[in-house]
Amino acid sequence: MIKDKEVVLTRDGLENLEFELENLKTVRRREVADRIKQAIEFGDISENSEYEDAKNDQAFIEGRIMTLEKMLRHVKVIEEMEEGQNQVTLGSTVLLFDLDLNEAVEYTIVGAAEANPVKNRISNESPVGAATLGHKTGDIFEVQVPAGIVKYRLDEIK
Repeated sequence: MIKDKEVVLTRDGLENLEFELENLKTVRRREVADRIKQAIEFGDISENSEYEDAKNDQAFIEGRIMTLEKMLRHVKVIEEMEEGQNQVTLGSTVLLFDLDLNEAVEYTIVGAAEANPVKNRISNESPVGAATLGHKTGDIFEVQVPAGIVKYRLDEIK
């Protein structure tokens, strides 16, 4: 039997998933049930696009609920990093300096379930996230990314 993968989340990430699950179960389910009921009242459902659309939304919502419930059964919460931490771990916010582009970038290393590159929250499974783990301030390391090799210096762990 294959063991389910552990889902690593920050405290905020856990709260967000729990909120999303509660919203899907209480608000979104009711909304889509009302849409289905209303579409059925229109009569023949065989050619009713409103009914089809609502049923598709219902299937998506139920699938997402199952996914979230499974994730929450296997969650491991990352505790807040202590001030003055000297090594990058899950939950660390790091300031990296790209030695090739001569620019700094800040990332928070999180589990894959709450990664959001737009908000500079990168997965510990991503090339940069995985390569950064375990390093200390001042370390220089290379990362193989799709565009080639990038050389970083770890300037700060926040």
